Amino acid sequence: MMAQYLEIKARHQDALLFYRMGDFYEMFFDDAVAAAEALDIALTKRGKHDGAEIPMCGVPHHAAEGYFLTLIRKGFRVAVCEQLESPTEAKKRGHKSVVKRDVVRLVTPGTLTEESLLDARRHNFLAALNVVRGDAALAWTDISTGALHVMPLAPVLLAPELARLAPSELLVAEGSEPGVSAIADDLGIPLTTVARGGFDSVSAEKRVSALFKTASLEAFGTFSRAEVGALGAIVDYLELTQKGRLPLLQPPEREAIRGIMQIDAATRRNLELTHGLGGGRTGSLLAAVDRTVTAGGARLLERRLSSPSMRLDIIHRRLESVSFMVSNRSEATQVSGALRKVPDLDRALSRLSLDRGGPRDLVAIASGLAQAEHLLATLCSSQQLPGDLQDALNALRGHDALLELLDKALIAAPPLLARDGGFIAPGFDSDLDEARELRDEGRSLIAKMQAKYAATTRISSLKIKHNNVLGYFIETTAKHAESMMSAPLSETFIHRQTTANQVRFTTVELSEMETRILNAGNRALEIEKRLYERLKQAVLEACVQVSAAAKALAEFDLACALAEIAVSENWCCPDIDDSRDFEIQGGRHPVVESALRRTGEPFVANDCDLSGGDAARIWLLTGPNMAGKSTFLRQNALIALLAQMGSFVPARKARIGLVSQLFSRVGASDDLARGRSTFMVEMVETAAILNQADDRALVILDEIGRGTATYDGLSIAWATLEHLHDVNKSRALFATHYHEMTQLAGKMDGVANATVSVREWEGEVIFLHEVKQGAADRSYGVQVAQLAGLPKAVVDRARVVLEALEKGEREGPAQKALIDDLPLFAASPSPTEIVKTGPNPLEQRLADVHPDSLSPREALDLLYELKALNEESVG
Repeated sequence: MMAQYLEIKARHQDALLFYRMGDFYEMFFDDAVAAAEALDIALTKRGKHDGAEIPMCGVPHHAAEGYFLTLIRKGFRVAVCEQLESPTEAKKRGHKSVVKRDVVRLVTPGTLTEESLLDARRHNFLAALNVVRGDAALAWTDISTGALHVMPLAPVLLAPELARLAPSELLVAEGSEPGVSAIADDLGIPLTTVARGGFDSVSAEKRVSALFKTASLEAFGTFSRAEVGALGAIVDYLELTQKGRLPLLQPPEREAIRGIMQIDAATRRNLELTHGLGGGRTGSLLAAVDRTVTAGGARLLERRLSSPSMRLDIIHRRLESVSFMVSNRSEATQVSGALRKVPDLDRALSRLSLDRGGPRDLVAIASGLAQAEHLLATLCSSQQLPGDLQDALNALRGHDALLELLDKALIAAPPLLARDGGFIAPGFDSDLDEARELRDEGRSLIAKMQAKYAATTRISSLKIKHNNVLGYFIETTAKHAESMMSAPLSETFIHRQTTANQVRFTTVELSEMETRILNAGNRALEIEKRLYERLKQAVLEACVQVSAAAKALAEFDLACALAEIAVSENWCCPDIDDSRDFEIQGGRHPVVESALRRTGEPFVANDCDLSGGDAARIWLLTGPNMAGKSTFLRQNALIALLAQMGSFVPARKARIGLVSQLFSRVGASDDLARGRSTFMVEMVETAAILNQADDRALVILDEIGRGTATYDGLSIAWATLEHLHDVNKSRALFATHYHEMTQLAGKMDGVANATVSVREWEGEVIFLHEVKQGAADRSYGVQVAQLAGLPKAVVDRARVVLEALEKGEREGPAQKALIDDLPLFAASPSPTEIVKTGPNPLEQRLADVHPDSLSPREALDLLYELKALNEESVG
């Protein structure tokens, strides 16, 4: 056995080998040490190898999925080694023969399909990057749904595209550029290096063509050598990890690089599109807008939110779908009700294709198709549907035969595994019904046979009994046995045994019944397994149609979900065109508004016009911290993104010319692992914007230059704004605390000043959160510090220093000399502090009080006394 283990392990050195032994997966040697530590399970020893004890650990095979996930998350790969025959079959080759075993699957982050290992509402992409003589291509697939895509890729767009897709695993060829590894590491994407031969475009085309049974890939479009190589690498890797059992991949779709809005990794992170700052969905735009009720619809929402379209026809078709559901609330409610009962068809289909499914996946297919039929009946009688929804409705047709077969064959609540049996409905298969009857009703069948034989022989005392030696037998007294051993009964009844008082017989019919009863359980299970394979094959033969229905159901779900939030949150349908306009009336931040609603506070809506012409295309925004500048910046970026994904937007009215790129430099943090300070991170992100933004980009910048000396920061911010205006010519919102920059509005036609309104009352600042034209008079930093809870002495001292500094700016060098001598860290109390000289009478009286000794009357008298002392001290 250990020789067999070592031979298999030698072929999978880069993975932990889960070696099946009965009901456990066992690990040995270094694998056992690593797995025991990673899984926090006991490490034991078993036998010796080369004179040393062999480390060993194991996990139950029925609970292995949870252990797989833990190991995958900790960076391991797992080779699953199964028994390919039973011990009985092995013994047929010789008494000491070892059960045949081999690896049937490599478990990696990008090849998970198990329901328990995946987030149903997110894709799990496996991607491959191929570079051929300067040309690059990125291919990706989700084997749990079968989607397969490829796109040409400029090197500068690798990071943004990987950030958009967020693949669970990225394949690269040996000797790839180190920059790829750095990008993957920065985005937290596991990198897998494969042989260069896997990316060879000639063999890749043959491999992919064979998969889809076509003569060439031209049937699906024109692909470059780099794209073909990337597709081939994915197929080759799946053949390796799935050991030849490929998933149901859909034909490759080629995505145009200019077909979607470009959003880099920093912008996705700053705007919290799909993940909040904490790393999960909480606080993200996705969480705030998600009203989908199916797993497929949720994945489609995330995909569209991550990839807003640049094609007007696609955007308008999507908006028409949402508008239909907004206008037809009755139909939308019925559709949503039916969709709530739809299981995850895509992933059920994938598990069946990889032979990792079970009866519940067949029932899921049946349930999904039943709801598709219900939707078809609901919507066929309604008014004409818009284009995308009509196409989706058409994809719900033509599943009657498969649905009828599955409905007849399956019970409503089947077991998880086919080997458990009991999932085929009664009446579907006569042989199965007979086997179950024998298994479940053997006694009644024997009783019927006993009555039959008693009538035939006219011996009422005749019995059919059973023991472990003879099995089933007919027993009668010696007196009656004579007639049974005589013709014509002797032709039916065969003598088996005579005892002192009884004679025992059998019949051919009874022997056959006995065999059938004893084997009925196994036979019933074998029949069910055979029927499961037949039903699975029927589903897989219709996989194209089932997959199309799954897509259609997701399309309906997303349209209903976006309509639901549009109605409930009072969102408007945006007007998207090919201009460079950007006019938002009454815009709101969907995430912040949702959070404020839970506290009962209203969200203050604001307008924004970056259309150019009479309106400026760049707004320079000033005002104090906490007044809402960052929220205003982000909400306009999110409105543009929502509009181009095909959603209504949180505004009273929105008119938006296509946005080709979305850039955000909001917030700051250092990157110690890569040796970058906060200021360096800010400058790297700003450089990316200035080097890439075109005249259709929307740029939001917040506090550029604040991480360095005042005049350095001001200079950088000033030059950045000039470059955006003169060179990039982008639409932009630029927030700053450098009030000197407000002068640019008078020097550049495309720049306008805007500010967030505040009011000051009795030394405190009140935030109105209203954006209006004009510049802020000051930053109110000291007042904000007071609101934050800084000690009063610090706040008062800050006011003194601020007054001296501002006076120095007004009165020139003479006053500045006085500022240089200003004791910034003076220990003396501020002028407004009250200097206490000792305890007052009130405090002295309270010190003498012993509450436990007071009677109610004394306590009341004391209260009057203290009140009088307090009035005297105030006077």
